Formats: sequence, structure tokens, C-alpha cells
Amino acid sequence: MMNAASKKSTVFQNIPCTLVTGFLGAGKTTVINQLLASKPIDERWALLINEFGRIGIDGSLLVNFQDEAIDKNSIAIREVSGGCICCTSQLPLQIAISRLLSDHHPQRLIIEPTGLAHPRELIHQLSAPHWQTALQMQAVITVLSGVQWQQDKYRSHDGFQAHVKDADVLVINRYAHLSDSDKQALQAWIAELNTQVHVIWASTVQATPDNASLATTDITALNNQLATPSHIIAQQRTVNISHPPKRSVGLRPPNTALSPTSLSSATQANKDNLVSPDAELPYRYHETQQDMILAGWRLPAHYVLHADELQEWLLRLPSWQRIKGVVHTSDGWLQINFTPDSLTTSTVASQLDSRLEVILQAGDESDHMDLEDASPVTSAIDWEVRDRELMTLVI
Repeated sequence: MMNAASKKSTVFQNIPCTLVTGFLGAGKTTVINQLLASKPIDERWALLINEFGRIGIDGSLLVNFQDEAIDKNSIAIREVSGGCICCTSQLPLQIAISRLLSDHHPQRLIIEPTGLAHPRELIHQLSAPHWQTALQMQAVITVLSGVQWQQDKYRSHDGFQAHVKDADVLVINRYAHLSDSDKQALQAWIAELNTQVHVIWASTVQATPDNASLATTDITALNNQLATPSHIIAQQRTVNISHPPKRSVGLRPPNTALSPTSLSSATQANKDNLVSPDAELPYRYHETQQDMILAGWRLPAHYVLHADELQEWLLRLPSWQRIKGVVHTSDGWLQINFTPDSLTTSTVASQLDSRLEVILQAGDESDHMDLEDASPVTSAIDWEVRDRELMTLVI
């Protein structure tokens, strides 16, 4: 009989691992869904999702793996929320990967780092000696949105460029509106950042208004990369990333006064105990990372919010870059996935609680105006007002 030590050695030996990166809102979920849907039926896969915020929503947004044709037990998903696994402390990454490997014994691991991170530190970490025998690193797949690239604020953004620089394969989507000259300019821009990257121009097939998939030829090209070794990871690059402190506060139930005093007390009580899955609901957190402001809310499942008014409220948030959530509404449980170029909602099964997360662009009054009527965000945004506004939407 195989003893525990030999079994562990077998589990951690040369497991193919793929990074799927891309800037915030690039379309990584569609690509990962496609990879999961293409999984051989007799294989066990694992997916590690790193969310920059603290609420934990992306696992719910990955819906295709729940298809009846796919054995749910053959795909394990673990979310690491509340910061970037690309930071200089490797402990969260080591724990998350080790647990996935030991608990589920996958035959393939896919890692999705947050879209706000510079992936080079993660690449460096996964090149460390203690992973070189456990993980067999395959091509780094990076998703790039043609809609985003056309805007100078993205093209000139260090974080946006970082994903292209550290890619083995670049999957370009949302480019149908680009002219031939635009495509040539995009190719030249890519070549300046990364001369070795392999480019896939991915066309999509719209199965339903809320569900898109890649064309068959693109799926084949993408799947081929799962068995292609990464030359980027072999270079063992490094980057330094710092993280400012985070804040979390308790909220009052609807129809209850939300006074500055009560919020201050909640903040004081939680300042050394950041938002956790076991925290008393409802609550909200907010934090600043790089030049982005993140905020999230978790509400009890019995709170039912006006569906239309909720979406209108979310879209009025200033200079938002990403909005996502799974929320109990007057139209049932809704999955919300908004980017500046795509507003998607769909119905989902009942959840244990409602979750919302928003990412806003911080800046001066003249910076980062995404929508004509949007106002810029500053670090002094009044979150108490936002809390009260959200609570008024509860039926």
C-alpha cells in the first residue's frame, strides 16, 4: 500500500500549470470558461482565482463549468481574496496552491491573478526551486481587449503594458470595430513590448445575449498552449509591489439610522480584523490600491433589492472601471458583470448571501473621465453616503 509520503510526492509531481492574465475587464472569464468547457472528461482540473478585492465573486461568474455535460466534481475552484497573490509575501500563494494540490489531486492547475496586478512577481515566484518539480509551467496566456487598447489611458498604463510584456500568448478579443490600420498599429505596439509573444485574434460566437464563446479554430489554438512550455516563466523576472492598509466597516440594516458615530465605532472595532467570510452581515469595505479605489458589500440573503434601481445606482458611481456581483433582487438572484464596454446580467441559483464589488478610477478632476456624465473619484469619497443609498434600495 502507498504510504502518505509517497502519495504526496506523486500528487506534487510535474502538474501542468497555466497562468491566464489580463488587465481589469479584459475578458479573462470567457477564456477560462472556454478552457474549462474543453477539459477532457476523465481529467481533474483545479482553478485558483485571485481577486484584488475582499468580497469573492469571480468564482460565481465562472458559469460554464456548471454545464450538465461537465462533472462538477472534476473541477475544483479556490478563491484568494483580499489582496494580490503577486505580492512579495509568497505565503498566500503557497498555501492556496498546496491546498488545491493536496485536497483535490488535480491533473492540471489554472491560475488567474487579479487584473490590477503586475504579473511579473507571480511569474518569479512560480519559477522558485520549490515549485519547479511540483508544477510544469506552460505558456502564460494573456487576454487583451481591443476596446481598451484603443484608449490612450490604457495603452500608456504601466499595468496594462505589464500583462503584454509578460505573455507567451496574447489572446486579442473585442476588436471587430478596429480598422485594418488600427490592427496594424496594435500589432506594432505589441511588438515594441514583447517581440516573442504569439498572438491569437479571437473571434467570438454569441450563443445567447449573455453568453459568448470562442470560435472553434481559436479554441483549438488556445488548447494547444496548455501543452506549450513557457519561456517567460523560465526567465524568472521580479517586480516590487506594495499594498496600503485596508479598511472595513459594519453597516446598519435598512430603515435604521446610519450615524457617523456608529460607523466610526464599527471601523475602530474592525480596523485590526479585516473583512472575513464570517463577519456579521451586512458590511462594507473600501481600500485604495495603486490608482484604483475598491469597495465591496456583503448583504444577508433575505435583503431583496430593487433590480432596476440597483443597476441605475451602480451605473451612477463615478468613474467606475468594473462592477460585479451576485445579488438577491426583485427580479430574483442576478449575476452582475459590468465593464465600460459590456453590461451583462443573468439569473442564477439562490446564494448564501448577496455580494457586490466595484472598482473606481482614482485621480484628479481632469483625469480618467470614462463616461460623459461621470465625475472623477478622489480618495475622499463619502462611503457613508453610498452605504445609505444602497440600504434605501432594500425592499
